[in-house]
Amino acid sequence: MEKDFENAIRWIQAHALATGRAGCVGFCFGGKMAHLMAVRIPDLAAAVPFYGTAPAPEEAGKVRAPLLVHLASLDERVNEPWPPYEAALKGAGKEYLVHVYEGANHGFHNDSTPRYDEAAAKLAWERTLEFLARHLKKS
Repeated sequence: MEKDFENAIRWIQAHALATGRAGCVGFCFGGKMAHLMAVRIPDLAAAVPFYGTAPAPEEAGKVRAPLLVHLASLDERVNEPWPPYEAALKGAGKEYLVHVYEGANHGFHNDSTPRYDEAAAKLAWERTLEFLARHLKKS
């Protein structure tokens, strides 16, 4: 399955109508996959994990894509591995930005659940679109 994600990104990068630049956005499990793609695809232009579990700290040195990480302050399970991974990203000089949405829970962007937080979701999405526009534009 992980290879399917990688192949999909490679297909997008090579498509005749594309710029050759690709990014990924993922929510929950997809957030974990966005982190993983940032580790596995050296020429990924941007990755935006929403409340996705971070990789092991030793993987941070492989990240080439700028990261925009969205975390929910009440999401203890997903947030637990973030500090060591963040320290590894810093130590490796990687480009990343993390936003922690106070009072928000895992799944805050999903408007079909009671955990939906409209203000946090809108702000996170605005930040995501701006980040992708900046990093995916053709050079």
